[in-house]
Amino acid sequence: MFAQLKELREKQARIATNARAKFDEIKDDTPAERAQEIEREFDAMMTEYDQIGGRVERMEKLLNAEERSSRGDPRRPTGDDGESRGAGDEVPPEYKDVFGKAIRFGVSALTPEERSIIQQHRTDIPAEARAQAAGTDAAGGYLVPDGFSGEIDKAMKAWGPMWDADIVRELNTATGNRIPWPTVDDTGEEGDLKGENAPVVDDASGDVVFGEKQLDAYVYSTAMVRLPLELLQDSAFDMNALLNDLFGERLGRKANRVLTVGTGNNQPNGIVNASGLGKAAASATAITSDELIDLVHSVDPAYRSSPKCRWQFNDTTLAVIRKLKDGQGNYLWQMGDVRAGEPDRLLAHPYSVNQAMANIGASAKPILFGDHGRYVVRKVRGFTVLTLRERYAENFQVGMVGFKRFDGELLNAAAVKHLANAA
Repeated sequence: MFAQLKELREKQARIATNARAKFDEIKDDTPAERAQEIEREFDAMMTEYDQIGGRVERMEKLLNAEERSSRGDPRRPTGDDGESRGAGDEVPPEYKDVFGKAIRFGVSALTPEERSIIQQHRTDIPAEARAQAAGTDAAGGYLVPDGFSGEIDKAMKAWGPMWDADIVRELNTATGNRIPWPTVDDTGEEGDLKGENAPVVDDASGDVVFGEKQLDAYVYSTAMVRLPLELLQDSAFDMNALLNDLFGERLGRKANRVLTVGTGNNQPNGIVNASGLGKAAASATAITSDELIDLVHSVDPAYRSSPKCRWQFNDTTLAVIRKLKDGQGNYLWQMGDVRAGEPDRLLAHPYSVNQAMANIGASAKPILFGDHGRYVVRKVRGFTVLTLRERYAENFQVGMVGFKRFDGELLNAAAVKHLANAA
């Protein structure tokens, strides 16, 4: 798999080089129709570039998951529903090993002998239709091992990066008590020249003025999911682990959204709302390379030198930025070193694609730049999943719901600035 990762990264590099050469075909005298055709080809190539990047990221996650699996997954419950089964329901150890291999690598990776073990186990299961609650396959019946495919296709949607401790500043607490965070801005003060034998300035003009930010612990939850015990008992997949993953992603998407565009009114103060205005674009529907350069220099060099200084925008805005050039005809977007894992950069700084950010448009704030380490995400304990057994016992069901407590605040609006389109 490592060789495949290297091959994919090299393919990314080739695509980026070819895409740039393609876009350079547009000259001042290029007919508009041909220019639009080249732009479409360029966009298609960069879409493939991003898709390969997604594959690389998923393969790296798979490698990490396999490493954890080889050590044993602590999240996996020791029982399925709190009820003990009879001895006749025990799954043979060799089947568990084969089934685990099928889940990780697909049925095509199984040897004929391993396939026979899977098939033998299927024939031992009585033919019955199980469903989540409404008696439909889509509610869970597809998971019962009656000729199942060996894997679940889980729909994906990008939602980062405001939950990522490598990008923002993370504060983990054991309780949800309100946290006051003192702030001070003394950047307008300087020392004074003191004359010989003259007294120092003592008119209160040099007093330090403090401020305060507050971090709460807002509670977010998933919707309740009710599962029949038949599905928990008969599913070929670990439903508890699957729902843990799905609940985590649901709350992750919500967390990223409110930490990005939250109003601060009974919810986190999102980084867009908390950021300062760095550059007002001249157009309501476009951005220019000079405006991005101005946005960079609206942030003090002290913040620009932070290892967590970066850009944020959504994927649609990234597509626009990739086509921008400076006054010397150089592209602002620079491909990273895919072999060494170096990130792509914009004006020498890395960026994060955040789909919660607004598109370029009238009065929108589509681009952020600055020290994201000054945005604090307060997390209370871990992600919690509750299993309600007695509440739905009369229906032979259990309920599962996920919770997460968190808040977010930018400590200084000067640390992160936004570009705003004209109205």
